[in-house]
Amino acid sequence: MIKFLKTKGLRLLAVVLAVVILAAVVSGVRGGNAGFFSNAAATVTRPLRQAATAVAGWLEDVYGYLYRYNQLQAENEALQAQVAELQSQLREAEEAVEENSRLRALLDFEERHSDFVLESTRIVDWTASNWTRSFTISKGEDADIALGDCVITEAGVLVGQVTELGSNWATVRTVIDVDANVGALVGEAGNAAMLVGDFTLMQSGQAKLTYLTEGTQLLEGDSVLTSGKGGVFPQGLLVGTIAEVHTEAGGQTPYGVVEPACDLDNLSQVFVIKDFNVVE
Repeated sequence: MIKFLKTKGLRLLAVVLAVVILAAVVSGVRGGNAGFFSNAAATVTRPLRQAATAVAGWLEDVYGYLYRYNQLQAENEALQAQVAELQSQLREAEEAVEENSRLRALLDFEERHSDFVLESTRIVDWTASNWTRSFTISKGEDADIALGDCVITEAGVLVGQVTELGSNWATVRTVIDVDANVGALVGEAGNAAMLVGDFTLMQSGQAKLTYLTEGTQLLEGDSVLTSGKGGVFPQGLLVGTIAEVHTEAGGQTPYGVVEPACDLDNLSQVFVIKDFNVVE
């Protein structure tokens, strides 16, 4: 409708004006007295003049509407641009708040572990495979990162270990990967165990705690920490908690299902421990 009025409106208005002018000429009077034909013409054209007046008023209203419509459309576009800009500023502010929170947590962690040499890096890609859970970070040998270095969150929670290396990138195998293998301590007594990857558990974002010290009693909610055995991982890094306790086939050997403490699905920034004091 709006498009029709924009393209045909002027023609319609011209027709209406022509009718009005014709009606005025036909109904002209001589010396102030209307003749027979003038009266007849006036009688015939009166409905036309009334219709023309009505149409002219309608067209005036329509063009006023079109003007207001265009004005509102321009204002709406300007408001949408302002909303987009405000949303962008809000995202930037939220990212700044998250970054500030991570830095505060990292500062607290570094104060408690002054022997750690950390390298901040970002996750640039996740491995697209059902057979592994690993990701690529944005730094590598150029930043003195080495194979075997462990990777943590800003709060000191274990994420995984560097398994491949390039000059400006590295692959990190996470704690739930099928090839994960981490010496662990579990429960208040700190009994030794081993965190290993399990294909079935990996699909649900979990890992397996097995090879328990004889006499170890697993309880749901027990914390799992790195043991530091072998000098690969620093001692005392939080790995996760026992979510379930089961026994192997035959019902003799217990094992725990570990829920990682790090939220792998929402990681964007991690920290590589390049050096630390090994506990003998």
